[in-house]
Amino acid sequence: MSGPDATDGTDWRVFRATGAVQGAAPSPLPDAPPWRRFRGGPPQPPPPDDPEAALRRLGPGDHVPQLGPEQIDTVNAALLLRRPLLITGPPGIGKSTLAYLLSRELRLGRVLQWNIVSRTTLRDGLYAYDAIGRAQAIAAWQAVEQRTPADGGQPPALGDFITLGPLGTALLPYERPRVLLVDELDKSDIDLPNDLLHVLENGSYDIPELVRDAADSARVHTDDPRQFAPVSGGRVECREFPVVLITSNGEREFPAAFRRRCLPLEMQAPTREQLLAIVSGHLGSLPPDAEAMVDVFLQRVRAGGTHSLDQLLNAARLTTLDGFRTDGNGHRLIETLLRDLAKGR
Repeated sequence: MSGPDATDGTDWRVFRATGAVQGAAPSPLPDAPPWRRFRGGPPQPPPPDDPEAALRRLGPGDHVPQLGPEQIDTVNAALLLRRPLLITGPPGIGKSTLAYLLSRELRLGRVLQWNIVSRTTLRDGLYAYDAIGRAQAIAAWQAVEQRTPADGGQPPALGDFITLGPLGTALLPYERPRVLLVDELDKSDIDLPNDLLHVLENGSYDIPELVRDAADSARVHTDDPRQFAPVSGGRVECREFPVVLITSNGEREFPAAFRRRCLPLEMQAPTREQLLAIVSGHLGSLPPDAEAMVDVFLQRVRAGGTHSLDQLLNAARLTTLDGFRTDGNGHRLIETLLRDLAKGR
């Protein structure tokens, strides 16, 4: 027997969806299964934190879990099996917020966010190569070398013109996994989910420009601000498979081969109590008109409207401003903020 009802008091779960940090030191993750172990190196230093991003997403107060016991078990299974989570649910329900909750609770550093649009390709997530910038730098170096050979120095390094993307950075050999948020994959070109299969399965990728370079290793930029990483032989391989959260608004189905590699997680709409706690957590306290506003919000959601948590938080914030009245023009403004997004205006 295992879990919270185990007779020995042990629990296989490492994530509890509270956002609360457990203990003075980061909790270690159990070893990956043999088929999900990787040998990338040398180990990267721990990533930077981004408390401001977590504050914007989670608010200053205690986080109120939107996940039920079965959903929390699914998240833990993905963590322990080193498999991506495919998170579905209506827009604005808080799917991407889960990445920041995981990062804060497990102390996994800054969330790497890859926002998907219809033109996004796999290479956009892996790395970018500034070929024009390198050509200009080489031309400038050659001009100096011709005028004053002694002052020319070394030619520009190839790695200075390569920047790893969010996916490419997440696959660097960190001792603890990075959190990667692949946001709104259903907006991508039809080929991108299939293109992701190899990378998600093998935990590695090549940078052809570095593979062809004469140098054995290069120092490249990463997706983290002002951070760099060494790459040997043009190949990047993770040490711990990243925590990958892929969100979808359900605009289209994904290929079976892609879904087989992910664990599905469907986010449910928050309850009245959860909405009140979310408003209180973000604003520091519950505004006087919050309960009535939450009731209106829930009524419209249950009637089939398309609404976002951001709308509720924005409307609640206005009611806390000195001099703002919820009657007359103020009421019309609240109605505008809480409008049905499916109606286009």
